[in-house]
Amino acid sequence: MTDEPNPEQPVQQIQHSSATARIPDEIGRGVFATAVIVLHGVHEYTIDFVQSLARPNRVAARIILPPAVANQFVLALEQALEKYQSSFGGIPHEPNPSQQAQRLPSEKNTAPSDNLQTEGITTAKTTAENSTSKAPSPTSNSPNSKQAAPIADIYDNLKLPDDMLGGVYANMASISHTGSEFCFDFITQFFPRSAVTARVYMAAPRVPELLNSLKRSIDAK
Repeated sequence: MTDEPNPEQPVQQIQHSSATARIPDEIGRGVFATAVIVLHGVHEYTIDFVQSLARPNRVAARIILPPAVANQFVLALEQALEKYQSSFGGIPHEPNPSQQAQRLPSEKNTAPSDNLQTEGITTAKTTAENSTSKAPSPTSNSPNSKQAAPIADIYDNLKLPDDMLGGVYANMASISHTGSEFCFDFITQFFPRSAVTARVYMAAPRVPELLNSLKRSIDAK
């Protein structure tokens, strides 16, 4: 106790390093993702990393980033892709959807969730404001035109466990890569120690579209 009306509080600056961030055992194993959905709200971006190789398609990790961190993640991802190209050359290209459709003719007319399965990465062109998603309007009335599935329909066909609805927060991201895949560590930098809250792996050919999806979402805000 003190008699002073407004005693000065000690102020200390805390330095954090991603290299020394604690990695819980259940997080260190990481999850593999083949697709991503990016939503944005007033104060945050939500990145849903999706596993779409087998049914049911499921959200493997949900990451919540503040706008400033989302912008930093985009810059870091651009730099990581430049380093990848310097070390390994151009990013390998995946077969286009028409080639995949020829190999998988039974999946031509499928549920909305199969857009994730055949095209790899889908950007949800929607704005999540105050936890409310808005479905995108069709771009054309032509039956032959390719229209984005409403966001509600996409999530109706995705398995999203209740314990993942709130996602995990991160105020920093660390990126590493080999010649075939990228690893994303999402980190919280809080006293007394930084900690990895999610680790996600993606195949290298999927990463440029992840970058494009983030840029489109940031530009649309």
